[in-house]
Amino acid sequence: METDRQAVRRREQRENLCASAVRALTGDAALDYRNGRLCRNLRPLPLNAPHLRRDTVANCLDSLRGAADGAALRLMRSDATLHSTLCPTDPVARLVFELLEQLRCESLTPPGMPGLVSNLRQQFEAWSRKFYRSGQAENHIGNLLYTVAQISWSRLSGWPVLEETEGLIEHTRGAIAPVLGVSLAGLRRHRAEQSAFAVHALQMAHLVSEMIRDARDQHTLDDSSNETDDEATRTALSLWFDFDDTETADEDESVAAAVTGVGRVPGAPGDNYRIFTTRYDQEIYPGALVRKSLLAEYRVRLDERIATQGINVPRLAHALRIALAIPQRDGWSFGEEHGRIDGRRLAQLVSSPAERRLFLLERKTPLADCAVSFLIDCSGSMRAHIEAVTVMVDTLVRALDQAGVTTEVLGFTTGAWNGGLARLDWLARGRPPHPGRLCELSHMVFKDASTTWRRARADIAALFKADLFREGVDGEAIDWACTRLLARDERRRIVIVISDGSPMEGATVLANNASYLDNHLREVIARHETARDVEVLGLGIGLDLSPYYRHCLAMDLSVPPTMAMFGELVRWIGGRRHTVGGR
Repeated sequence: METDRQAVRRREQRENLCASAVRALTGDAALDYRNGRLCRNLRPLPLNAPHLRRDTVANCLDSLRGAADGAALRLMRSDATLHSTLCPTDPVARLVFELLEQLRCESLTPPGMPGLVSNLRQQFEAWSRKFYRSGQAENHIGNLLYTVAQISWSRLSGWPVLEETEGLIEHTRGAIAPVLGVSLAGLRRHRAEQSAFAVHALQMAHLVSEMIRDARDQHTLDDSSNETDDEATRTALSLWFDFDDTETADEDESVAAAVTGVGRVPGAPGDNYRIFTTRYDQEIYPGALVRKSLLAEYRVRLDERIATQGINVPRLAHALRIALAIPQRDGWSFGEEHGRIDGRRLAQLVSSPAERRLFLLERKTPLADCAVSFLIDCSGSMRAHIEAVTVMVDTLVRALDQAGVTTEVLGFTTGAWNGGLARLDWLARGRPPHPGRLCELSHMVFKDASTTWRRARADIAALFKADLFREGVDGEAIDWACTRLLARDERRRIVIVISDGSPMEGATVLANNASYLDNHLREVIARHETARDVEVLGLGIGLDLSPYYRHCLAMDLSVPPTMAMFGELVRWIGGRRHTVGGR
């Protein structure tokens, strides 16, 4: 399990580096990498080029960086609206046109960036070798398209075709050169102007499509195949491009991924998130609803669980203080031997030429100017994990309190199963279509930001109360938690959502569609990431929450927590830092 976590962290670090490079090149702060896909506000961007596809990019920094640089140049150099207008409808022609546009963008590298040029070349050549060694270039269609890719790349970039495969493409290159020669020359000549380049790219794309069509007419298809010619061609080319823009989860993931609902066509009636009624929504303090004697029993049970773990809380507090601290100006340090010249000591330079302590330095003190909110999913499935979650949260809150970090412990559930009174109101009104969220929300405050851990320790134990756990509407709960933090003055604000699955509220899903709450959760997270006002992190309990959260971590709480586990949490929490918008 630890090896798997390290691999996930390494992959995330590589993707963060590539995302930083893409943002720096394009100037688009909304771009990021998510599971190997370049996204804007968590929405995957189509990159229809064979050497940029996720399954063709090696899981190493060099390969990822080459693909990232190619994607950045496509965003910088290509007008997406113009490209989609000119793109042909014929499948083969479209594939070739997409490839040529990507190669055009990659040939327009910014001056003075030899590293970027090297990254692009290494990635294209690595893809070429992989394609050649897979044997896909041995059939007629694969060989023709591979040859077109090689000679187009060579003509646009100025690099020679891959030496390893030169013998493979020699015959095909000689056969198609007279037909494509004029188009190839036009590609090189007009590569700086997209519309003029497109004229030659379209001509070349249609010529290649005709070559494949003529070849199909001359060769009889396998009698056992039931596919039409177009379907056979598309199947053969499916290894080159992904026009459906859909990705499946990796089969080798060690941690299961959250299952999301199957969405409808964007823009369909009822897709926009709405709320049927807020009349029955409530914000409660569970600690005040539990009998004091029972709450004391909960706290004793929690303390006994924590005592058996042997966690060094002061050491954890020190680690959190370092991870969350931001250097703050704290005056000046005088009498230094380097730094800025102190004008008040210049007279000493005359009277004592050997004197070196004539400088001053700006003094900075690390200050944990941060507020952290733990937002706990109190849906029914979390009941099985709540003791371990409470131990973890209570320990972290206590350590953060010692580190001088403001904390909140919040929870979210529903007031009743299957909609409760809100659904009854909907039924009484004749079941109007697309009612939106159709339940009673119950947002819970176990510890607010103004209360210390010592004063709130009993109320935190109210998480053990079993009848709190029903269903969950994650998106609205995150908005609520973020709104509470935005009312505070801390410079950095973090919401850590602790959950074991997808949003689920039976009445809402049945009255709308299966992906209604999922889509709203993604929209809420994307909105806060774009605004950069609050960092929203997803802590999955035995589950990978990456389908929803860009920054997430899966934890196995079936084993007792250790200092190593808490150390991993500290690094994960402290490693996400950005400038808060408007501050």
